[in-house]
Amino acid sequence: MKTAEVKRRFLAHFEANGHTVVPSAPLPAIDDPNLLFINAGMVQFVPFFLGQRTPPYSRAASVQKCIRTPDIDEVGKTSRHGTFFQMNGNFSFGDYFKAGAIPLAWELSTKPVSEGGFGLDPERIWATVYLDDDEAIEIWKKTGMPAERIVRRGKKDNFWSMGIPGPAGPCSELYYDRGPAYGPEGGPEVDEDRYLEFWNLVFMQHEITDVKSKEDFTIVGDLPKQNIDTGMGLERIASILQGVDNLYEIDEVRPILARAAEMTGKRYGVHSGHAANQSHPDDVRLRVIADHVRTALMLIGDGVTPANEGRGYVLRRIMRRAIRSIRLLGWQERALPELLPVARDCMAPSYPELATEFQRIADYAYAEEDSFLSTLRAGTTILDVAITESKDAGKSALSGAQAFQLHDTYGFPIDLTLEIAAEQGLDVDQDGFRRLMADQRARAKADAAARKTGHADLSAYRGALDAGGPVEFTGYQEISRESRVRALIGDGGRLEVAGEGDFVELVLDATPFYAEGGGQQADTGVIRVGGGQLEIVDVQQPIPGLIVHKARVIRGEVRAGEAAEAEIDITRRKAISRSHTATHLIHQTMRHFLGESATQAGSLNAPGRLRFDFNTPGAVSPAVLHDVEQQVNEVLLRDLEVHAFVTSQAEARRLGAMALFGEKYGDEVRVVEVGDYARELCGGTHVARSGQLGLVKILNEASIGSGVRRVEALVGIDAFGFLAKEHLLVARLADLFRVPGDQVADRVEQTVTALRDAEKELEKLRAQMVLGGAGALAEQARDVRGVAFVGVEAPEGAAGNDVRTLAQEIRGKIDSGRPAVVAVASRSNGKASLIVAINGVAKSRGLSAADLVKGAFSGRGGGNADLAQGGGLPADQVPSLLAAVEKAVGEAAL
Repeated sequence: MKTAEVKRRFLAHFEANGHTVVPSAPLPAIDDPNLLFINAGMVQFVPFFLGQRTPPYSRAASVQKCIRTPDIDEVGKTSRHGTFFQMNGNFSFGDYFKAGAIPLAWELSTKPVSEGGFGLDPERIWATVYLDDDEAIEIWKKTGMPAERIVRRGKKDNFWSMGIPGPAGPCSELYYDRGPAYGPEGGPEVDEDRYLEFWNLVFMQHEITDVKSKEDFTIVGDLPKQNIDTGMGLERIASILQGVDNLYEIDEVRPILARAAEMTGKRYGVHSGHAANQSHPDDVRLRVIADHVRTALMLIGDGVTPANEGRGYVLRRIMRRAIRSIRLLGWQERALPELLPVARDCMAPSYPELATEFQRIADYAYAEEDSFLSTLRAGTTILDVAITESKDAGKSALSGAQAFQLHDTYGFPIDLTLEIAAEQGLDVDQDGFRRLMADQRARAKADAAARKTGHADLSAYRGALDAGGPVEFTGYQEISRESRVRALIGDGGRLEVAGEGDFVELVLDATPFYAEGGGQQADTGVIRVGGGQLEIVDVQQPIPGLIVHKARVIRGEVRAGEAAEAEIDITRRKAISRSHTATHLIHQTMRHFLGESATQAGSLNAPGRLRFDFNTPGAVSPAVLHDVEQQVNEVLLRDLEVHAFVTSQAEARRLGAMALFGEKYGDEVRVVEVGDYARELCGGTHVARSGQLGLVKILNEASIGSGVRRVEALVGIDAFGFLAKEHLLVARLADLFRVPGDQVADRVEQTVTALRDAEKELEKLRAQMVLGGAGALAEQARDVRGVAFVGVEAPEGAAGNDVRTLAQEIRGKIDSGRPAVVAVASRSNGKASLIVAINGVAKSRGLSAADLVKGAFSGRGGGNADLAQGGGLPADQVPSLLAAVEKAVGEAAL
């Protein structure tokens, strides 16, 4: 049974049993600051389980895309470990409990294939339950599970929590007996490879606190027995139903692995048991390639692009591990163009958007591979230098610090460092490298722990939400509103009163103030309460449904429960709305000129200005930017109506409304249309007609990361003001150059070219002037204990290269049979620098240019025995530096 068919049957089974089928959330975990990626099927439903939001359905089913990377280094070493996986889940929100969940799981698992089930042999299914969960045991028996195949297990295996205080409960897990070829008899307690877990049913009936570990927590109360969270590993059940040994053999992974094996000429086999045969490292690398290429495809498909931090860094690391692995297997060409299309064909039956969006995905993936191959070349050069220096110093190994720098700074893989060093007869201090890596991981964990506030820190906000439900936003229709102060919140929690000068957070029952979101800045304005007045400086939504006004009391007192009048700054709102509508127009127009892959990656809509980030592999030419700007302004001249309406996701997609990667939308969505030109899902505020924008002026375009570009633009009066200043500047230049305004650019270009040519001539003259005296300076060499020594200051203004050349010229003009040391100092920007050059005879007498420079600079400086340099001291130290070198020459020549 194909994996896509397993997914279809799962959803069909639960839909037939009253569950709403919910699409997979995007892999980036947008709503949870503690997660980079969705790592379980229940993540998108957490607000429902915590009571933060009211679910729009009582039963749900989904197949959720998931990423888990904490033990990424183990990928390929076991037959069941991968970074990307899919979690089939069914959920109850205040509806059914154990008596409903257990029969549903049993029915789908054992129902014949011809009737829409999975057709698993009921005699080979085992169940585990929590130690004291007699209720679950009795229900299992009623389904037909014999008592001898029901196993009680402890907290470690059969009790689930989120790892923080909150809802938790006992689990019941389903295992499938794969037969004696996979291990001994005795059930899951004896061997979890023969008895393979494929489904976990979580009964959230308790509230826990004092969570120290998976087994160390305190149950503080019971919850209503109506919430269910179950998870079936799609890859695991697919491997069972396809009769294969591990996830690398299922239909969504094996073709990628087979293509990688074909490319590299390596053989791969299926290793029974939990661990791969460690005597076959090629098998491990092939598995890494297959897993990571599939994972990269899914991440880029969900809008993640390679970067140096956050989600983008995880993607970059995954891609580089795949590329590195295939190179270690002998493939030296670009690999992803061979592998990514195979991954697309594997996954598109379940996720058709991967096929329609493949060109965009491929552009980012192939560009990242090209970049990494350049990194490998650069890293190899740096490693070669490190190897040479180590050998020259008589060392037998590269230091852990050198290996770590190559890995951390240049992205150079440690195993390549080991391989290349070994070819040169050097070891690598792997213990030192691992220590530095461990220190880095410890810092990352400490940082993550500092950021992980948990859900308890939001208690004041939750209390305000629970007191009156979601805050109504009325700002689409009105700019002022009479309301009531639901809550005042200070640093210490809820307040009853705030006085003049206090900074507080204020919650109203309803508000016209727009909370920052979707790239749009928050509204500002005033709220009047009785005799008091507050200046609103920011508006946020800390938890879904709650709008919080950050304010300063500028007059009187404000008390919770009092009537309030809220009024936004309409001038600011209008300016921001113009920018937001302009962003939609630029987005649509960029896609028109650059293709559908030019999707929005971020934005900022501020009064009179905007910043628009979008995905595209390369720079946008000035000509295209000009065309984009012109077309946007033509839309303004058409004065199109801007219309917003609420509809279903399905209808919005049918209408062609653009949705943003990484954004999570509900069943109902708000669509903003600009005439027939642009249509996009958006919760922001906009103008009534496109003509109200007045003018859009694109200022610049630049890269802000791999495959992500940014344009900045002005809108309305700000754009007019900018053009007025430009007009004055052009008029002034035209007057200075005595040419018409349309010839200013050509005249400026001619002038700049002439200046550059003149600078080059000046540099030549200065170099000739500096080098012209080399012969005379060589003749003035003083004898210092048998060494011809020249210590001189270079002419003022001499460039660094000229100073270096001067030292070498003087050295070359001294009799080659005589030991010679040349020191040339110079002054630049208030600092002194020094070049020391010595000849071969002086070197044979034990002198070293590097030692002489380091002696003059108290240990600082760089170079080798023939030529070295140093700098950084105050300019008035030039005489002292020359004297220090001369003294050192005399002492060394004794």
